[in-house]
Amino acid sequence: MTQETPSPLLHLSQDHLGHGAEVVLRDLDIRLLPGERIALLGASGAGKSTLLEALRAALQQRDVAAAWCPQRQGLVPQLSVYHNIFMGRLDQHSRLTNLLNLLRPKPAHWQAVATLCEPLGIAGLMERSVEALSGGQRQRVAIARALYQGHDLFLGDEPVASVDPHQASQLIQLIHARHATSVVALHQRELTLTHFTRVIGLGKQADGQGYVLLDVATDGLTPGDLDFLYPAAATRESSDVS
Repeated sequence: MTQETPSPLLHLSQDHLGHGAEVVLRDLDIRLLPGERIALLGASGAGKSTLLEALRAALQQRDVAAAWCPQRQGLVPQLSVYHNIFMGRLDQHSRLTNLLNLLRPKPAHWQAVATLCEPLGIAGLMERSVEALSGGQRQRVAIARALYQGHDLFLGDEPVASVDPHQASQLIQLIHARHATSVVALHQRELTLTHFTRVIGLGKQADGQGYVLLDVATDGLTPGDLDFLYPAAATRESSDVS
């Protein structure tokens, strides 16, 4: 008996994506299936953020909720770690509840956030303002806020760029443990092959336009198979060898 392929959460098929008159990616045809762990790879400017934003907008149009962890984090520097994380559920409470929580957090809300912060290593920072944190700590707060939203689908734009490889591995494991499906923009090829089931590689072709250059399962791939997505790095490495 053959196993049926599940219906896609989303099928994004567009002639192009971009900003105004600027075209970033052309000829898109991407299906997102439940349970997939997708890594988006490509050099800076390849279109990873543009694709993630398009996926998020398309999911919203279909009333599919997704936890969102943007590259710029969107944290409020003057507010505490606790309040920045609690912002992940502002839409689930009344304005009065949100205002009262700003002045005096409810014990139940505080405990829920504390429990979430523990595996992220920021439980002891909940009362500290975000502006007093390091880059890696801020990134953990941004991840915590996304996790606190409590959705099955996670969209992240380089959510582990500010931490070392070991910490990045731990954070990706935590994200996957709390979400059935994920799409994450990365630069770490090794992390892609050890933690994701599918890789979508973006880049520019000879005409200067951006395209999906690779969309395959990660089984059997090596980091070298992904080198062509980073031509500038490959050129530098060749120069160093010579």
